Amino acid sequence: MSQQLTDTALPKLGLVCITSTNQVRYRALTRKRLLQLELSEQERVLRALYADNLQRLNLAIDFCLEQGIRLYRLTSALFPFADEPIGEGILLEFQDTLRATGDRAQTASIRLVIHPDQFVVLSSDKPEVIENSIKILRAQAQIFDLLGLPRSPWAMMEIHGGKGDRAERLIQVIRNLPDGIRCRLALENDEYAYSAAEILAVCQAAEVPMVFDAHHHVIHEKLESYEHPSVAEMVLAARSTWPFPEWQLVHISNGCDAFGDPHHSNLITVMPSSYREVPWIEVEAKLKEQAIAKLREEWLAPAIASMSA
Repeated sequence: MSQQLTDTALPKLGLVCITSTNQVRYRALTRKRLLQLELSEQERVLRALYADNLQRLNLAIDFCLEQGIRLYRLTSALFPFADEPIGEGILLEFQDTLRATGDRAQTASIRLVIHPDQFVVLSSDKPEVIENSIKILRAQAQIFDLLGLPRSPWAMMEIHGGKGDRAERLIQVIRNLPDGIRCRLALENDEYAYSAAEILAVCQAAEVPMVFDAHHHVIHEKLESYEHPSVAEMVLAARSTWPFPEWQLVHISNGCDAFGDPHHSNLITVMPSSYREVPWIEVEAKLKEQAIAKLREEWLAPAIASMSA
């Protein structure tokens, strides 16, 4: 069987942010630490941190190339304070290097996505929280623009629904987002606030893709298996929200101490059979690249063998 057939017919497994070893790591900086410095020193520290993290992003791309990983989720803390004037100004100093990095990833057919942090809540009852959430998303969108990534869900920016029972507010806020955000935005079902069916309805109304998370689904619905019919049904329903079915992306994790444990396990030992038909899977496991390697050996290799027979 050709490598091309393998690439197109089987799911591509994605690395989330860092590796379990020190091969892919990023520097961090707290607000408290930054504000202790004089303005000129703040600029110097941020400039050095941005340069270092950009270099580390290139090393992450190298790692993905070496491992044959075609999907990489950037950390939302790649460029701290990029949503502030001081950070935005310094980030623009790196626009040529950022574009070269984005071009490297695209030339290597490595899909880049991001999952902004939990402070992004577009359905909040507080206008200031929504305003700050959009500010964070705008900064992430600018990073993607500087990387030269398309304004489409191919370069996905994925968030949760946030405040429960606020679907109409969430839909309205999404419809009014700047294009750089809205054209890349996707929503994910979660364990508690928004079920898969509820977030699907929001995605359909707001015209954004849905990222289905099977583990969140089984926890929310109190199911005992990924083979419950609703899992396969939601995979197909979520696929219909993507502009191209071959762009569909899902998440997988396993419970740490029990099937329904929301805490992530080190490795993935149980996969939904319906995920064999999904083109892109982000692997949310503590041991990161080791979990990907295990899935390739135990879950994908048998499928490759059967296709070769």
